[in-house]
Amino acid sequence: MDEALRAVADSLDRPSAARVYDYFLGGTNHYAIDREFAQKIHRTLPLIGEYMKTSRQFLGRAVRECVRLGVRQFVDIGSGLPTAGNVHDVADATRPQRDTRVVYVDNEPVALAHSQLLLADSADPARHAAIAADFLQSADLWARVLDTGLIDARQPVALVINAVLHFVKDADDPDSRLTCLRERLAPGSLLVLSQMTNENPRSEEERQALADLVGYYETTTNPAQLRTVAEFARFFGDWELLEPGLVYAPAWHPDRHTLFRRVPSESRVIGGVARKP
Repeated sequence: MDEALRAVADSLDRPSAARVYDYFLGGTNHYAIDREFAQKIHRTLPLIGEYMKTSRQFLGRAVRECVRLGVRQFVDIGSGLPTAGNVHDVADATRPQRDTRVVYVDNEPVALAHSQLLLADSADPARHAAIAADFLQSADLWARVLDTGLIDARQPVALVINAVLHFVKDADDPDSRLTCLRERLAPGSLLVLSQMTNENPRSEEERQALADLVGYYETTTNPAQLRTVAEFARFFGDWELLEPGLVYAPAWHPDRHTLFRRVPSESRVIGGVARKP
């Protein structure tokens, strides 16, 4: 069997975080095994779908802010399967000149294939691309990004890693992977990060539900690790966090559509944007 086909087949044997995310966002790129898993975790955490939508909303607001701050290049690592609110759509809607460039990166064959089909239908191949690369091989990933010819490493880049780092355990050394990428970015670049948190659960019942969620993801292609704000903050290195800092995602430049905007801590999602000096 061809290696790519084997990877696709292997990814269908277990639920995939990307496809579960797609399910909760109302997409169609998922399978029965993903739906069954999504329904299982929904019974444990009834608001899990809203948490995932919160991550997606944060991405949109962050991309709009990056464009307003003058950044025209985006690299979206772990871009996944969602069909709405993709980085290039948000960037183009924010900047009608349509001069932004986006490279999507994913290591899941189904997600990559979907991204390539999506871009074929809705994107500009002169400005947008989807490539296969692994965050855990960050130097190789960056080399592949540059090989697209779309990203000028001499100019600021918005590096987006949204709702991904909770699928990278500390044992996999995310710190050195992020350090590698931060070092390759030009001054003025922006780092957009978010993940789910287990900080300040509202009750012992919710604390256990979050622990159960992590346990459930051990059976998927993407085992998980939730982190507190303090544990997550290190991923920004010594870069300056833009206002309002590292916060619950609904508190980051909320708009009238923002879920949990009245009580951001109920979202279970933390996020922030930092600038390279």
